[in-house]
Order: sequence, then C-alpha cells, then structure tokens
Amino acid sequence: MRQLPGGARAGAALGGSPGGHRGAGGGGTRRQGSDRIRGYARRAVRRGHRGAAAAGLPAGAYPATAGRGPGSVRWSSTSPGCRLLPELLDERSPDRRFWARIWPRAAPGADRVRPAAGALDRPVPVRPDDVAYILFTSGSTGRPKGVRITHGNTAHYFRQLDARYDFAPQDVFSQTFELNFDCALFDLFSAWGAGATAVAVPAPAYRELPAFLAGAGVTVWFSTPSAIDLVRRMGGLTPAALAGLRWSFFAGEALQCRDAADWQRAAPHSTLENLYGPTELTITVTAHRWAGADSERLAVNGVVPIGVLHEGHDRLLLGDDGERDDREGELCVAGPQLAAGYLDPADEAGRFLHRAGRRFYRTGDRVRRVAGDQLLYLGRRDFQVQVQGQRVELAEVEHALRACGAYDAVAVGVPGQASTELFAFYTGTPVPVVDLVRRLRELLPDGVIPRHYRHMAEFPLNGNRKVDRARLADRARELVAGTGSGAA
Repeated sequence: MRQLPGGARAGAALGGSPGGHRGAGGGGTRRQGSDRIRGYARRAVRRGHRGAAAAGLPAGAYPATAGRGPGSVRWSSTSPGCRLLPELLDERSPDRRFWARIWPRAAPGADRVRPAAGALDRPVPVRPDDVAYILFTSGSTGRPKGVRITHGNTAHYFRQLDARYDFAPQDVFSQTFELNFDCALFDLFSAWGAGATAVAVPAPAYRELPAFLAGAGVTVWFSTPSAIDLVRRMGGLTPAALAGLRWSFFAGEALQCRDAADWQRAAPHSTLENLYGPTELTITVTAHRWAGADSERLAVNGVVPIGVLHEGHDRLLLGDDGERDDREGELCVAGPQLAAGYLDPADEAGRFLHRAGRRFYRTGDRVRRVAGDQLLYLGRRDFQVQVQGQRVELAEVEHALRACGAYDAVAVGVPGQASTELFAFYTGTPVPVVDLVRRLRELLPDGVIPRHYRHMAEFPLNGNRKVDRARLADRARELVAGTGSGAA
C-alpha cells in the first residue's frame, strides 16, 4: 500500500484515486465529496487550524453523532479548543433535528457555507506533533475526555498497517463503526490509502449479512466482537457463508475463542486478527493472529490473546502494589502512538506515569505476558469486586457461566445487605437457577457464586456496538432494590 505523506490519504483518495466510499443511501460523486472536504478544510485553515487540509477536517475535529446523546455532545462541543461545525450536516440529515435542540446554529439553513468555493488545492504542511484530530472517550466512567492524537501518532500507526497487511485497490472494506469510534479510521484511511472502497454497513444488513457482503464484494471486515453473536442469531455463520472475506478484524471488547472459531468457519479464506488499543494509544496498538487450537491454548477465561505490541513501543506491567511485575499486571504503554494528552490537562491525573525517562499511559487493563511477548487479556482493573473480603475477577465468573450452559454472560457487582453481591445476566437457553448454581459450585468457590440471575434474549449495546455493561449494572441495581431478588 502506498504511504501518503502525513494524513493526506483522505484528500488524495477522494480527489482522484480509483477508490471511494459507498453508503447505504448512495451519495455524491468522488469529485463532489472532494470539493466539500477541501472547502471545509480551507475554512478551517483560515481559522488557524494547522494541518486541516491533510485530513480534510480541522485539526481537533470531533466526529460527533446523535447516538452519543445530547449531554455528551453538548459537553464535548463546548470544551476548550473545540468548535462545532453544523454545516458538515446535510440539510436532509435527520441528525440536524438533534443538533438543533442543543445548538441553534445547527438548525436547517443556519450559517450555511459553500464549501467548494476557494477549496484548497494542496495539503498544508504539518509537523509530527501537530494535532491531527481530537476524539472524545465515551464518558462511561465519567465525563468525556478529549484525546489529542497527533500526525506523528497516525503516521506511525498506518506505517505499521502498511507493513503487516496486503490491502490492494480491489479490496472492499466494511464500515461498521460510527465516526466517533476511532476504529473507523482504520477502515477509511486503509481503504483510501490502498485506492480501495469502503462500504457502510447499515443495521438491516445484519439480518442477511452473507448476502450483503457478497453483493457489495466486501473482502475486509472490521467490527466489535458483539457483531459475531448478532450474525450468528440471524443464521449468518454457517460454514463458508462469508467465503469472500480475505481479512477479518475485531476490536473494542474481549473476543471469545468460541466466537473467533465460529467466524473462522464461516470465513474460511480469511485471516482473522484480534486487535487491541485504547483511544489514547491511537486506534489499536497490539494484534494477535488467530491460530485455532494454538490460540485457544494460550487463552485465559476463553478470551483470545490481544497479541504483541506494535514496533517501537515499550510495556510496563504494574502489580497491585504499584511496582513493576514482569509477568502480570496493569498494562502501561509508551511509544510513538501515545497521544499528546487530553484537552483538559486536569484529566491526565493518574492516567500517565513516567518511568526511566519515558511517559507511559495506564490502560486500566490487566494482562499476562507469555512466551513471544504475547499479551493475554485478563480484564479491566475496575472489573474486580470485593465479595465478603475476597477479590473476584468478573471475567472468571462469566467464563464459568458460559461453561455451565449460558451462551454469553455478564457479571456485575451490586450493593447487598452485608457486602457486594454478584448479579449474573446471561443469554441462550434459560436454565433453572438451581441448576446453574449446582454447576457453578463445581467451578467456583461458594463465596463468588452469583446470588442473582437474569436471563435475557440479547444484551443491550451502546453507541459503539459494545455490550452496554453500565446499563446492565444499572438494571441489576434496580432489580435488587425493587424486589430483593433478580432471579429469573
């Protein structure tokens, strides 16, 4: 894949490459798209945003969508250094009604510009430490934090992709992520950089995904692992049903070995990889190539390894005592994909640390290092709870529930009369609680067996199409507070 300078892939591809973008509802020509983007970039440059032309949007652009909710978007769009550009929304966009409620300038007809007028005809030079974009975290653990990603961060990231993958002009990439999820940059910039095509995957397509992908000629798939179960429930994971795929990528949440194996059977000609990376480390920073039984032997609690760090990065594992542990602990990462920081420096407290002259980001994820520098995902530090004085790994409880007949499971801690109690949500065939408890006693100590159970047809997903654990935790607290029992 040809490496374009800085972030120029978008403008170059839309301006004249054989690739482009197809949406479910059609759209303008590549030239019209190029004119719009370069027009917005010219306006941004006039406002003083360095590097706007390179990415086609202002440096510090925040791709907000209505799905994030008014509160989140209102806070983000009024953050220091951020400016909402309502003119990026088409007059016919249903999102304009959403924007009009929280930002009067977004009302139809307000402050419109003619973006093609005076469009930039060449990229604006940028430095590696210039901010390429700002992406706000989901805010699931507090108010959203604006992460400043530089051109140096993205340049290193896409060089890694160029070296690892063989994307070509004939490829067609899925686009399953909203633009406020940084994995969308993988899809779009990889497609544009290769002169390939990206195809938006609308929600109805999941009902018959094999037919949709075959009709669109999709060869590169990327989504959260939650999509696998959705496709499975729609009957789309039969053997060789996804035979046209060359590459399959999953990121954003833990990938279960069972799901990887099922997807691989449906996509037998595809190389499958599990990718990992928080926003602060520029999209993804590790990769593990699925190898069937070999990957399963490495897995902890049935979760596919997250793999090896990208070249040029150092890891530091912190034990519970805050000291270095060479085998297991909280993953901290330093290297060229480490973000410049947050918009509000106050948000950085406790998230970064300095060791041996290097600046590390504390991911909050617990990992174990094994041979070959492979990293095994153990769970979030905040997915540990204390039950009757005993530390419980929620991932271990969820793995046990799956082994006992639940198709998928989420365990959360809720306040009890004496201490924290475990509440288990599960999908699949309903199982009598007494049978679940009897089976769990063969796998778990009595003190960590969930006290409450709730069967669900499916788990709720958040705006990024991940399992919405926060919503499940709220539901568990409501059930316990309202009835004293969540047993189904």
